Amino acid sequence: MSTIAALEVVTYAASASPGFSIAASLVALAAFVAGAFGAGKLASQFGHHRGRLLAYAGALQVGLFSIAVVLAALCGDPVPAGYRYALIVVLGAAMGIQNAGVRKLGVPDLTTTVLTLTITGIAADSTLVGGTGSVSGRRVIAVAAMLLGALVGAVLVIHVHIVAPLAIALGLMAIVAGASWTAGASDPLWVRTTRGS
Repeated sequence: MSTIAALEVVTYAASASPGFSIAASLVALAAFVAGAFGAGKLASQFGHHRGRLLAYAGALQVGLFSIAVVLAALCGDPVPAGYRYALIVVLGAAMGIQNAGVRKLGVPDLTTTVLTLTITGIAADSTLVGGTGSVSGRRVIAVAAMLLGALVGAVLVIHVHIVAPLAIALGLMAIVAGASWTAGASDPLWVRTTRGS
């Protein structure tokens, strides 16, 4: 979860230019939709096995992050327009894959990229207002991870180079893809699709 927050900071930094860029926003949206479409296709083939779905989606993201790391390493500071749009495309597609994959995995009461909805759940379901508060710990950890990822990503973009948070995201996603493949290989209970997902 902190990986996606860091990537959102990098995507914003890569697309930042004087004034609002409609073209950059449309490219980011199109890339996101393309990534979500690809992950939807992946889910239709491997959705019955959550471990494989997570591993394959992670492998796709590793490929996209690898491209982003190379692009970021080659570009200067500030990021030239050609590199900027290339980074927007690969990172937008990676975010689309992650969102669609998480949606299919269906972890209850946890939204990974909708920070405000997660915070709303913490408050609205709190025992202070008569709720159960049963998943508040998981939600607080999710919010903290997202905020920490965004902070680390911003600091690295500002004080180091845009390639730093991308390299970290690449490493984390490679670990997630490998771990999900290994952990799901023996067909444990968690890999089976739950009803309604």
